[in-house]
Amino acid sequence: MENKKEMRTWLDKLGLNHPLVIAGPCSAETEEQVLKIAHELKDTDVNYYRAGIWKPRTRPGNFEGVGALGLKWLQKVKEETGMKTCTEVANRNHVELALEHDVDLLWIGARSTVSPFIMQEIADALKGTDKVVLVKNPVNPDLALWLGGIERLYSAGVKNLGAIHRGFSTYEKTKYRNIPEWQLAIEFQNRFPDLPLINDPSHITGKRDMIFDVSQTALDLNFDGLMIETHFDPDNAWSDAAQQVTPKTLVNIMEDLKIRKESDPEAEYNSELNNLRAQIDVVDSQLIELLGKRMKVADGIGSLKKQKNVAVLQSKRWNEILGKMVLDGDEKGLSEEFILRMFKAIHQESINHQEKIING
Repeated sequence: MENKKEMRTWLDKLGLNHPLVIAGPCSAETEEQVLKIAHELKDTDVNYYRAGIWKPRTRPGNFEGVGALGLKWLQKVKEETGMKTCTEVANRNHVELALEHDVDLLWIGARSTVSPFIMQEIADALKGTDKVVLVKNPVNPDLALWLGGIERLYSAGVKNLGAIHRGFSTYEKTKYRNIPEWQLAIEFQNRFPDLPLINDPSHITGKRDMIFDVSQTALDLNFDGLMIETHFDPDNAWSDAAQQVTPKTLVNIMEDLKIRKESDPEAEYNSELNNLRAQIDVVDSQLIELLGKRMKVADGIGSLKKQKNVAVLQSKRWNEILGKMVLDGDEKGLSEEFILRMFKAIHQESINHQEKIING
């Protein structure tokens, strides 16, 4: 699969002057709920109305979706509001039922993307379709696996393709439900700049009050749109309550985020500059995160030294680290002067942490 301008055709045909917006409840719960939310989203920036029909959870016993019955509710959404509809599919049966009920856009979830067997089954079921099909990143940060799933669909003759960035699972506790790993999404764009890329801030954050900031970062990085879970009563939603927003909140978010594209040279320069600055902001944030982790390790070393009554400064170890970092830095095009200054500062902060513990 090679990058082609034609990959954007389905998105360009919408003629939008704002980012693509996919919104609706995490799960279709009742016919009344589905239709009420749809009517509240009608005549907003929302382009596709989403609702989860099949919702297998990480552990059994929780609400796992209403099943095929919910597809009839999506048909009513289209009849009553004129909105295009979309849902997640995870196997051949899901695909066949969704197509039978004329769902306009299908997406493939992170747990499905991770399996080439499932992706091939879905690709075979979608062979030659003109529906829009979006592929979420796999649960683990593996760009080849993500692209491989899209390539299977492309090889099956599915031309209206795109990707959804929903973040990646981690065993660590972070402020995100799924860490964004923005650098991987940036690499995705570098490889396929014309393949539409949508951000899913709901699943990245897991918290409604963080959705705006993640959405803004995504748009600063030239993402093509957003998928935001929306419910008229989020706190009482049957699944993922904490990450859903009300239709009114969604409208406010989109008003604040809306970016209109311009074509004059000055605007193009500013757009490219803002994108590069956004990439720097992402990397800087990762640096702070890593430095914080390094100092936690230093705290552990300080505690151990205190137990064994060992001196904080270990000159031999420090010289070994510094020598290795100078060599590694040279491979990355970083000057020896810069490496020495940076790691001396890091080392001093590490000593400060250890002394605070030992003297505490």
